[in-house]
This record gives sequence, structure tokens and C-alpha cells, in this order.
Amino acid sequence: MLLLPVEEQLKPELVLQRVFKAFQYRDFRLMWIGACTSAIGTWMQIFAQGWLIWRLSHSARLLALDPILQAIPIFLFSLVGGVLADRFERRHLLIFSQCVQMACAVILTVLVGFHVVKVWHFLTGSFIVGFAQAFGGPAYSALIPTLVPKEDMPNAIALNSMQFNAAVAVGPALGGWALYSLGETWCFALNAASFLAPVIALLMLTIRFLPEKATGSMFNSLKEGIAFVRKQGAMEGLIVLAFCMTALGVPMRTFLPMFATQIFHRGPGIAATFLSMSGAGSVVGALGIAALGNVKNKGRMALIMLICLGIGVSGFALSPWLPLTCASLFFAGAAMMGVFSMVSSLVQLIVTNQMRGRVMSVYNLSFRSGMPMGNLIAGWQVPIFTAPVVLGVNGALL
Repeated sequence: MLLLPVEEQLKPELVLQRVFKAFQYRDFRLMWIGACTSAIGTWMQIFAQGWLIWRLSHSARLLALDPILQAIPIFLFSLVGGVLADRFERRHLLIFSQCVQMACAVILTVLVGFHVVKVWHFLTGSFIVGFAQAFGGPAYSALIPTLVPKEDMPNAIALNSMQFNAAVAVGPALGGWALYSLGETWCFALNAASFLAPVIALLMLTIRFLPEKATGSMFNSLKEGIAFVRKQGAMEGLIVLAFCMTALGVPMRTFLPMFATQIFHRGPGIAATFLSMSGAGSVVGALGIAALGNVKNKGRMALIMLICLGIGVSGFALSPWLPLTCASLFFAGAAMMGVFSMVSSLVQLIVTNQMRGRVMSVYNLSFRSGMPMGNLIAGWQVPIFTAPVVLGVNGALL
């Protein structure tokens, strides 16, 4: 391979071309735009929903229960979703998932609009959304790497992570603006409309996944996926890392409304700022990983970033100064994205396309199950030990 001089490699246009390399593929661009639009709408609703649950109940346990209920069906059904992603057209599973989530957003829009919404409505909606994501998640994780060549897969994974976290930065900011300027109902209505973007993108894709004809039962297919994971020694370590990252890192985002009101005595604007700072850090982290491309020593880099994540979480938890708190959230967001991108790239590079749905469902199960476990433990401990102490310990454990 011809190596360019250092001064040529550092030219802005070449740097941008390297960072956004996966965008040269049409199908990846379509999916990225559709997923980003939907994710922005989702985070608008997450912000408004968390704020409404806190305002209606002032309960840390209910605030933590919301993401737990969304994760339970993912824990129960994502392995089945992975089997289906290897047996059927992945686009169809994704369209089904998006339509179910859109229906939930529409129902909540009506309930909030007529001022009859209760906390249990939000909790029920989160459970149904989790059910839809249990089938859509493995299909999406398996579809994205097939849109680009193998050598550009790490770049595509980093850019895909960036779109999600760009939504974390933009969505709450738009949610805060909509909450103040348009009213709570619009946060849910705009989320419902945003699901049209990925559906249209999926219909426009040219790539098709044609699964091999299934010869055994779904249970046997699931056993094949688990056996593949166990044969790959590195895969088990990656799954443990993914679980630890979410179990100890995600509660920081869950309790942002509590920190805004009880620690800094502010309103929803500061809660949205906190979430946006975390998302902005994740975007910067994803861009850095995308620029690195297919580098060596991904595992070592993931461990270093995991330590940085722990420092960021503890810094946020123990900071009494608002600017330092925002800086810690930014730093932790960047580190979390670095861990996620590196570990996901390693998993995707190990697995074959015909096993991708099942293996990614096992990985996603570990990744996503860490969220309810971490939130459940933190939600139980926060009323006893306070949120700063609990999150500070989480950071130390990381």
C-alpha cells in the first residue's frame, strides 16, 4: 500500500475523507441518516419522559424502573431476535420494530396531549418499546456491517455509534426547547414522526440479506450461536467488558434529572444540558475512533478507555462545581464511546455473516442487560447512600 507523506495525510480534506470513509457507500448513508433522525426523536421523548416521571412521582426508584422495564423484554427475547435475524430478511424485522415503536409514541402523544397520562403509561410504553427493540436490535447490528467492505467495518461501526450519540447531544437540547416553547406533547409527537425516516431508508436499500435455508429448529440455531461464542475465547471477555461498561456507566445518565434538581437546584434546562454534554463527548469519541480506522491493539485501547470512563463517572458524581460536572460528563461520554466502538469492532470482525444475527444478539443481551442491572442496583442504593456516593463507587469499580 502506498503511504502518503505525513503532511499530505494531515490535510483537512484527507482527514475528513478518512474519518467519514463509510459515507461513500450509498446504503450506509441512507441507514445512517434514517437512524440518526429516529434517534434524535427518541432522545427528545426520553428527556421529556424522564422529566415527567420525576415531576409526577419524585421517585428515584420509578425513574430507574423506566429503563429497567424497557430492558426486560430485550433480556427475554433478544436471543430469539438474533435467530430470526439469521433466518429472515433483516430489513423486514427492522420495519416491524420501527412501526411498533411509532405506535407507542403516538399513543403517548395522545395521553400527554389530553393531560390524562400516568406514570404507568410511560412504564408500559417502555416495556413495549423494549419488546420491539429485542427483535430490531440484532437485525440492525447484523445489517450495518454488511453495508460496507470488511476493511471499512470499524469506521462504519464508529460512525454508526456517532449518529446515536449525536442524537444524545441534539435530542435532549431539542427536547428542552420543545418542552419550553411548544409543550410536552410535541416531544412525543415529533418522536412518532421521526420513525418514518428509518422506514423510508430501509425501503430504499439495494442490499438484501438472503439467509441460508434453515435445516434445524430455532432452538438448535440458538445453540449454534452460543457455541460459536464459547469457541472464541476472546468473545467471552468482550461480553464481560460490555456488561461492566453499561452496568456501572449508564446509571450516570439515568440520574441526571436528580442531579439537576437536588444537587444543583436547577430545572429541566440543566438536565438537558447534562445529557447533551454527555452526548457531545460521545460524538467526539466516536469521531476519534473513526479517524483511527482499523488500528491494532483494540483490546488494550478498550481497557484504557474503560479506566478513563471510571474517572469521568467518579468526577461527575463528586463534583460540586457545575462547569466541572459538565466537563466530566463530556469526558465520560467520549470514553464510553471509545470502549463501545472498540469492543463492537472486535466482535463484528470475529463473527461470520451467517452467524452475525445470533452472535450479536448474545453480545447485545450482555450489553443491554447491564443497563437494568446497574439501574436496579443504583435505584435501590441511591435513597440509602445518595446518588453522588453510589455513582462515585461505580466509577471506582470501573
